[in-house]
Amino acid sequence: MPEQLDPESVLREVAGLEGRIEELRQAAGLPDSDTRATLDAALVELELALAALRTVGGEQSGASGRTAAAEDERRVLKTVFTDAPVPMFLLDRDGGVRRVNRQAADLLGTSTGYVSGKQFTAFCDLATRAPLRSQLAAVVRTGRRCRVPVRFLGGERPVDAVVTLARVWIRGEPDPMVVAVAGPTTTPIRISATSVPAAERAEGDEADDDRAFGEPSVVGVETSGDEAVASLVHRMDVLAAVTEMLLDEPVFNETVAVRRCARLLAAELAEWVFIDLVPQRQSDGGGQVVAARNGDAAPRRHVVLGPEDEASEEAARRLAELDPASGTLPWTVFESGHSALRAHAEELDLLGADADGRPVLSMIGATSVLGVPVTDGDRTIGTITLAGSGEHGPFSLLDLSVCQRIGRYLGLVIRAARLYRRRAEVAATLQASLLPRTLPEIDGVELAARYTSATHGTDVGGDFYDAFPTKDGWGLVLGDVCGKGEDAAAVTATARHGVRLVSRWRTHPAEVLAAVNEALLSEDRFVTAVLAGIAPRGEGLRVTLGIAGHPPAIVVRADGVIRTASRGGVPLGLFDDFEAGLDTLDLAPGDTLVLHSDGLLEACAADRRQFGQARLLETLAAHAADPVNDMLGAVERTLLDFCDGDLRDDVSMLALRVLPPSLN
Repeated sequence: MPEQLDPESVLREVAGLEGRIEELRQAAGLPDSDTRATLDAALVELELALAALRTVGGEQSGASGRTAAAEDERRVLKTVFTDAPVPMFLLDRDGGVRRVNRQAADLLGTSTGYVSGKQFTAFCDLATRAPLRSQLAAVVRTGRRCRVPVRFLGGERPVDAVVTLARVWIRGEPDPMVVAVAGPTTTPIRISATSVPAAERAEGDEADDDRAFGEPSVVGVETSGDEAVASLVHRMDVLAAVTEMLLDEPVFNETVAVRRCARLLAAELAEWVFIDLVPQRQSDGGGQVVAARNGDAAPRRHVVLGPEDEASEEAARRLAELDPASGTLPWTVFESGHSALRAHAEELDLLGADADGRPVLSMIGATSVLGVPVTDGDRTIGTITLAGSGEHGPFSLLDLSVCQRIGRYLGLVIRAARLYRRRAEVAATLQASLLPRTLPEIDGVELAARYTSATHGTDVGGDFYDAFPTKDGWGLVLGDVCGKGEDAAAVTATARHGVRLVSRWRTHPAEVLAAVNEALLSEDRFVTAVLAGIAPRGEGLRVTLGIAGHPPAIVVRADGVIRTASRGGVPLGLFDDFEAGLDTLDLAPGDTLVLHSDGLLEACAADRRQFGQARLLETLAAHAADPVNDMLGAVERTLLDFCDGDLRDDVSMLALRVLPPSLN
C-alpha cells in the first residue's frame, strides 16, 4: 500500500504529471515517434495517478477532506484524459462510456459530448462487438489487462485499432471501471481543431467540465474543409436527382416512383433502404389516405433494397415480408411523424427481428440507422429508413436533412399518384357506362369495336359508339362530344341513348339525328356523329348514312378496294335548323363498313405529322382479308407505333362485315 499523500502533495504530483503528459504529447507529435512506447508510458502515468488517488484522504474524515480529495481526483482525471496523446475512454462495468478525451472523439469523427453516455460497443462494427463485450466482462471480473483488435466506425471510414483494456477503481464509485486506450491503427487518425464543428466542440467542452456523467445531446457526425464541401455537394446532387426523377414521370405511378427513389438512395446514401407505406383504402374518396396515427391504418413494407450479392438479396426477400413492428424505429417515426437518427445504433432490434428472432441489424450488418416520415402535406403515410455498416462513416444530420426533404417530395408524388389513380378509376367506370358492355349478335354480319383512351389526363372522354335494333333493322352510331370530363360525359350519355331511343319509332337516320339535335340545343357542347341504318338487301346489306359533321364512313371491299362515303351535315346541338349529310352504301358479302372518330386521323407523331386518312386507308387495305377484329387491331397498333403511344385524344372504331352466305 503506497504511503498516504496529503492534498498539497497531491497537487505537486498533479503538476509533475501535467508536465510529463505534455512531454508525451510533444513526443507523440514527432515524425518518428514510437506510438507503442507512448501508449505504454501513458498507461504508466495513469496507474501512478490512480495509485496516488487511492492514498488521498484514506484516514481523513469530515466533508472538507472528502471535498478536497474529490476535487483533486477530478483534476487528475481531467489532466489524464484531456492531455493524453492517445485516444482514451473511461467505461463503467457495463461498457457505458463515462468520459472520453479529445483524441478519442477525433478518432470517431465526432465530439466528446456525443460519445459520453453511449455504449462503447456502439462505436464498433458488429463483428467486433461480441468479443469486445466478453473481454470487457473478463477485465472487470479478473482485473487482468488485455489487448483487443477493434474496428471503430469513424466519421468518414472504419478505423482499425488495438484497444488495451485495464480495470481501475475510482474514489466514490462502488464498482470497478475500465480504461480503454486505442493503440496503433492501420488507418491514420486525422486530429484537427476543425474536425468537429464549433457548435459541437463547444457542447463537448461543456460536457467535459460540467456534465461528464450526464446524458449529452445528440449531435451529427460532420467533416470539415474540402471534404465537408464535397459531402454537401454530393447530398445536394442526390436531392436534385431525386426531385428530377420523381417529376420525370408523365403519368404519376406510385410503384415506379417508390422503387426509383429506393434505388437512388441505395446507390448514393445507404447500403440498405426500407420504404414502408400505408396502403390506399379503396373506399377513400378523392385519392386521400386514411389518417394513419391512432387509426386503423398501419404501414406495410413496400420496398427493401440492399447490396447486390447473393446473401443480401436473400435477406432482402425475407425482410420484404416483415412489416414494421410496434416499438421499432420505423414504427416510432410513423407514429410520431418525427425523424430519428441513430448514428451509432446500440440496440440490435432497432429495426425488429425476423421470424426466427434474429435482429434485422444483425442480418444486414448495419450499425447506423436513420428514419424519416413520408408525408403528403396533411398526414404521415409511411417512412423511409436507411441503414449502413459504417464503411463510409455513420449517418449525419446532413443525411437526415436530405432524407427529410426526400420524404416530403415522395409523399407529395404518392398523393398525386393516388389521386390520379382514383380519378382514373372513376373516369374508367364512367367511360365504361357510356359504351356497350358487349356488341349484339346480328345474323349475317360480324361486328367489332375498339376504344383507346388518351394517354394524358384522367378525364372521361367524349367518344361513344353503339349497335342497337331499330324499327326496320339495326343501327350503328359513333360520335364524339366536344371536350372531356363529367359535363362532356352527361352530353355523351344524352346523345348515345337519345339515338337509341328515337330509332325505335323513326326510320331514317336524318330524322333521328334531327330529334337528338333538338334535345342537345340546351347543352353547352356540340356533338359530331355518324348514324348508319342497316337493312338486308339480297345477299348483302343496304346502309343508309346520316352524318352530323363527322369524319366519313369507310367501306373496305372484299378485294381490298376502298371507298369513302360522303361528308356533310353540321354538328348536333348548334343550330335549330339542323340538316344532316346523307349517303347510301351497298355492302356485298366480305365488304366491311368502318366508322371512326376524328382522334384517329388527328393523332400526331413526335414531329407533329398527323396520322391522316391516307395512312388509315393503307392500313385497312393491307388487312382487308383479316377478321374484322384483327383489322381494327392492326389499325390500333399502327396508330400507336406512329405516335409512340402518345395519344392526345381518345380513339374509337366500329366495324361491320357482311359474312358470305355459306357462313350464315
